[in-house]
Amino acid sequence: MTKVYVGMSGGVDSSLTAALLVEQGYDVTGVYMKNWTQDLPGMKCPWADDLADAKRVAVQLGIDFKVFDFEKEYKQKVVDYMIDEYRRGRTPNPDIMCNQEVKFKIFLETSLEDGADLIATGHYARVQDGELKQAHDANKDQTYFLYRVTGEALKKTLFPLGDYTKPEVRKMAEARNLVTARKKDSQGICFVGKVGIREFLSQYVEQKPGDIKDFTTRKVLGHHDGAIFYTLGQRHGLDLGGGLPYYVVGKDMDKNEVYVTTDLNDATLWRETVTLQEVHWINHRPLTSRLQARVRHRAPLLSVEVTYNEGTVDLRFTDPERAVAAGQSIVLYDGETCVGGGIVA
Repeated sequence: MTKVYVGMSGGVDSSLTAALLVEQGYDVTGVYMKNWTQDLPGMKCPWADDLADAKRVAVQLGIDFKVFDFEKEYKQKVVDYMIDEYRRGRTPNPDIMCNQEVKFKIFLETSLEDGADLIATGHYARVQDGELKQAHDANKDQTYFLYRVTGEALKKTLFPLGDYTKPEVRKMAEARNLVTARKKDSQGICFVGKVGIREFLSQYVEQKPGDIKDFTTRKVLGHHDGAIFYTLGQRHGLDLGGGLPYYVVGKDMDKNEVYVTTDLNDATLWRETVTLQEVHWINHRPLTSRLQARVRHRAPLLSVEVTYNEGTVDLRFTDPERAVAAGQSIVLYDGETCVGGGIVA
């Protein structure tokens, strides 16, 4: 019997994943990845509750259950990376790094060493012959977060939810009386529950108040708590009041200044071309120079012309794209296949 280790987070998606695999005849073991357990001021980390929920589901399903402690690796590979990127004035995505370094690397390796044949997670995605395909539910598709996984890892991975919509998953979980069937999806940063990025970063990065200036005139319009907290295209949270809304169009980390404009057509807000660094192909570099790109999770797919360089990729959008920030990921698709992507220079 094929032995599958299921990453169980204590949520409805991974709970149903385990249930479906049991029904499909696999020898299933549930695994809770202990990645982050630190509380923040005024915000308790939900890990203990999530672990308890995952255990309850394992008991319901009659499957073995284990805890893998990856806290040290997670801090180094995911949290420190995120903090360093923000310090540099960039916009990272910790969920993508978690999938690359933890779930589909350390978890996969540890599971195989422990006797598993395959791993499974509750991601909304599909795998065919080591290729990553978009999920049936376009609204929940999570291939954006999975583009840095390798084809070799995908050959050892099952995504049982890829053919279902989220409402269907809820109904199926309720039909099986899973204790997590009505549990709300976690919000906020992937590893600290409901806390926002600003609250999290403020625990690790010194907040230095500075000026918010008009991008063209350099006139001081207001003040901020730290340039690190602002990202390109941001409109809310500027507290400048009155008149037309302001948008962040740039920042100087050395001077700790944030630059804004009321002109939504300002050239600095729009990009016709983008260079991607740290490019990753899931299996191999595509043969075509015409691909589709997703600039952020749930953003529409855009047609792009691709120029392949040594170690980098240049993208040209059919229409200029707004608020493409350094450090964020752009993920590339050839039809329904996610082929890879890279990080905006």
